[in-house]
Amino acid sequence: MASARASEMEKMSVEQLKAVKEQTDLEVNLLQDSLNNIRTATTRLELASSALHDLSFRPKGKKMLVPLTASLYVPGTLDDADKVLVDVGTGYFIEVTS
Repeated sequence: MASARASEMEKMSVEQLKAVKEQTDLEVNLLQDSLNNIRTATTRLELASSALHDLSFRPKGKKMLVPLTASLYVPGTLDDADKVLVDVGTGYFIEVTS
């Protein structure tokens, strides 16, 4: 199969080969971006999992800082560590029970 593709490419003009290379470069960049997004999501999930694990050891009524944004925290009190909301991105939250 590879020899058939090589045979086809031998018949292409320089302009056609350039177009194939540009298309292949675009596809590789798209795949790289997708892989980076998956790695970022995996890291966020691992951090959330670790935070939930740590949270399960805190007693009910424990005072803590609750993140509203990446740089804004407000004081809060832990009510139920077995049921929390997890930010999964783009404004979506999931209620998770431990």
